Amino acid sequence: MTTHQKAISLKPLHTFQLPYSASEVITITEAGEVAELVGDYLVLGEGSNTIFTCDFSRPVLRIAINSINVEETDEGFHLSVGAGVNWHRLVRDTLEQNMPGLENLALIPGSVGAAPVQNIGAYGVEVGEFITSVTAWDREQREWREFSQQQCEFAYRDSVFKRHPKRFVITKVQFFLPKDWRPRLSYGALVDIDKHASAYDIMSAVIAIRNSKLPNPTEMPNAGSFFKNPEVTPTAFNAILQRHPDVAHYPLANGNIKLAAGWLIDKLGLKGFKYGGAAVHLKQALVLVNNGKAKGEDVVALARYIRQKVAEEFGVLLEAEVRLMDDNGLIEL
Repeated sequence: MTTHQKAISLKPLHTFQLPYSASEVITITEAGEVAELVGDYLVLGEGSNTIFTCDFSRPVLRIAINSINVEETDEGFHLSVGAGVNWHRLVRDTLEQNMPGLENLALIPGSVGAAPVQNIGAYGVEVGEFITSVTAWDREQREWREFSQQQCEFAYRDSVFKRHPKRFVITKVQFFLPKDWRPRLSYGALVDIDKHASAYDIMSAVIAIRNSKLPNPTEMPNAGSFFKNPEVTPTAFNAILQRHPDVAHYPLANGNIKLAAGWLIDKLGLKGFKYGGAAVHLKQALVLVNNGKAKGEDVVALARYIRQKVAEEFGVLLEAEVRLMDDNGLIEL
């Protein structure tokens, strides 16, 4: 069933909760309904990675397809999941039904349909590892497409869907969770967990870690990690290392080095730094927050200031992980 609502507040529809409105919000509950839509519209999941910086004249499309189907084989579990399912609900449900694999990705906000767009990841695991196919409506060709894992072109916080934000509307994601499960405990605070821990124990630990580091958006509006962790060449890294021997970094398989964006921002003493009603979180420098009075221009100005200061000190250009939207589309920092 498709519903149309006019002049709807966007504040409860995105976790940064800026006080703007949409001209129209369209909600669909069946995949076939998306093929009937025409015109220009913005696809929105749970709004945990999107920040609206002004009133929005284009219609906003919300996907509310909430089905979960499971097929068990000798090798593992094949899941077919509607794009509107809450991501953490899926993680929790699979573990409660003894289908491990997604535990490192617990408590990441957002919907299943948004997961492949960002190729969400945490604690050494990316969702693209488990996705076997994605079903999407191609708005340009006006046809249904089935993307294999390879065709999704997954990379760090990236995919073919993210690179073509106005083209594809994801309605279903297929996952495979193998029965030959092994814990992934080599990243961050998880290295201290008992190697014999169950998947459910790991999920509980991830939830505790995330709750200790990241503000709850229902209590302090935010959009999670604001910037991507930048990747630099060994030459660029050595230059940074000479000035900052304690720089947080992770070697990559391609020979480059990944830096922790939160560490770079924190090193500049920007925790708590404010611009209007927007601020850098006091405990986690990678998160920008809304103190309840933020405006779109506050968020954009703060993000640009942080980006400028990091570039001046480290020679690194941060990229936004969130979608900053104005009425013309994505805002470039």
